Amino acid sequence: MKRWLVAVSFFVVATALWEWLVRRGIWSPVLVPSPLDVGRYLITAAEDGTLLQATMVTLRRLVVGYVVSLVVGLPLGLVTARFAVCQDTLGLVALGLQTLPSVCWAPLALLWFGQTEGSMLFIVIMGSLWSVLLATTAGVQSVPPIYLRAARTMGSRGVHTWLKVILPASLPFVVSGMKQGWAFAWRSLMAAEIYVTILTGFGLGHLLHYGRELHAMDAVLGIMLVIIAIGLLADKLLFARAERWLHHRWGTGAL
Repeated sequence: MKRWLVAVSFFVVATALWEWLVRRGIWSPVLVPSPLDVGRYLITAAEDGTLLQATMVTLRRLVVGYVVSLVVGLPLGLVTARFAVCQDTLGLVALGLQTLPSVCWAPLALLWFGQTEGSMLFIVIMGSLWSVLLATTAGVQSVPPIYLRAARTMGSRGVHTWLKVILPASLPFVVSGMKQGWAFAWRSLMAAEIYVTILTGFGLGHLLHYGRELHAMDAVLGIMLVIIAIGLLADKLLFARAERWLHHRWGTGAL
């Protein structure tokens, strides 16, 4: 209830501030629309189904690309943490590619796959894969050596050590890396939907792009708010709970 009151209060204050700034001539209502106009756009887009359809298309692309990144990135991260030669080669490549902005993959995706869903999937995977790989590697390497020595003292070896000691101890850090990969996947998908135009489904990035083309700033700000809301919901409902449970389960949380 308190959060709703904060949200309503923020909306009222923002509307009053907008009206005061417009009357003072500090900014133009065309470039910075009123919060009421943004709210009207969201209501209209929700009523005609445009917003829901675009959100579902974007989430479908996001989930597919993110799952592929996890399926590939988690094993590669474990291998990189296990073997020094992989850390010196694959780890270095991943570190370099992670610093590359996601939008840089768009020209290659368009040349290789054309204006297709494959282009978007490629951009999302390349944008999130490397962060998942590096986070998994860092999580495994952050396991306290005393855990391994204690396990060996009790007779644990090989695969048993990995399954019973290393993986459980590194899971909280791996989940943090998964959350980071989710954020990178979001950014990559928005870049993909802005640069890749296809007829199989218009996502939130397309609505954002068309709003800019039509100078409909209420649509631009409204879609930005929807993207922020989805990101916050994903963090609160999925990653934050998983992190708390894992830290509590394995005793790695703050005292």
